[in-house]
Amino acid sequence: MGAVGRRAVGLEAEEVAARFLEARGWRIRARNWPCRYGELDVVAEREGIVCFVEVRMRSSAVWGDPAHTVSFAKQRRVVKAALHYLYAHELRGRMMRFDVISVVGRGTSAVVEHIPGAFDAGM
Repeated sequence: MGAVGRRAVGLEAEEVAARFLEARGWRIRARNWPCRYGELDVVAEREGIVCFVEVRMRSSAVWGDPAHTVSFAKQRRVVKAALHYLYAHELRGRMMRFDVISVVGRGTSAVVEHIPGAFDAGM
């Protein structure tokens, strides 16, 4: 699969994740928010908590849970981008959380797993 195909699959997984969160009362603040530290897949908010969600997708579970592919280096980049987001949107001092949503499969057969507090800002 080429870069364009991977990007389309990634956008599909992020759409699934955003719908999943909205159905559970989260308001989506941003998707694919870029900054010099990387990109935040989904930024959501509920009850005063700003949640930064890393979305991972695989077409099947043959190679394991996609949530396990969030390396420590990726976690550090997400945390830095999240801090930049909070600063840029004047949200300093807000409670924040880092979640992972894994999507296995595509379309209506996709299985979504939400891992609240998958990692923390401790770097």
